[in-house]
Amino acid sequence: MAIFDTIKDRRSIRIYKDECIPKDKLEKLLEAARLAPSAGNRQNWKFIVVENEQIKNQLVTASNNQAFVGTASHVIAGIGDSAQKWHQVDLAIALEHIALEAVELGLGTCWIGAFNEEEVKKILKIPQDKTVVALLTMGLPAESPASKPRKALKEIVVYNEYT
Repeated sequence: MAIFDTIKDRRSIRIYKDECIPKDKLEKLLEAARLAPSAGNRQNWKFIVVENEQIKNQLVTASNNQAFVGTASHVIAGIGDSAQKWHQVDLAIALEHIALEAVELGLGTCWIGAFNEEEVKKILKIPQDKTVVALLTMGLPAESPASKPRKALKEIVVYNEYT
């Protein structure tokens, strides 16, 4: 699949099949994150892969009771170091690498930004000096949502200066 087609086909999946992602596919997703660029090539991140049902269910509560978080095969927590200026951007790039590779592998993902960071830190035993940038659910999709409307380029792009 061409990268542009992969970008066009990516959707937020909130309904997953009750199947586990095969280990080889999971490792390929994590390898995609490992290969992501980062500021100064620091790679100053950590990915917590949650597959334990009890922990996923705790993350449901910490994620504002978004029930589908608990139905995903896996949840990945992207952890950054807030002492590093670009940690949020670096983590976002790496997690999106996972999301795009997931499309290639026939898997689905959904970014979770609505969560109680302190609760997630407690559940996953994350040190206080680290930042939970985002959670990413993943699994075998049991839905195929239509694409959502996008603004025209002329509405979002200007050249040379903000107008």
